[in-house]
Amino acid sequence: MSQDYQRPSFRDDTRVNKALQNMPLVHAQSYTETQLRYLRLALIGNQWQQHFIDQRGTFYFPFIGWRFFYVLLLGKNKRALNRKEKHLSLFIFFVLVLLFMVICISMGLLLLYLLKSALGIDLFEESSLGLWDWFNS
Repeated sequence: MSQDYQRPSFRDDTRVNKALQNMPLVHAQSYTETQLRYLRLALIGNQWQQHFIDQRGTFYFPFIGWRFFYVLLLGKNKRALNRKEKHLSLFIFFVLVLLFMVICISMGLLLLYLLKSALGIDLFEESSLGLWDWFNS
């Protein structure tokens, strides 16, 4: 009672089939089943496809009849940046550092002003920003 069990070919796998369709037919037909198995493993085991946040979906506008898709990916960038991306990244870094410094200086000045007002020191007679009154209320 031996049954001839035939395994499905790795050519029938969706990812492998799509990869084989993107190459010339003579080369696509030259792969053995062992090579196709390892090609499948290479296609499904990519670390670069794993993201911290991977949200994909579609939405439909009923009155227009159009369907749109959206993709939100967030994760560590594991590829090398090109020159334009490096310049943009450096610019954004400097803007964020500058913004951080402005916020820290503003908070420091605010605390110094509140401390000055708490100690009753008036630098200019008959002038006030009103922050001490606001803080006390």
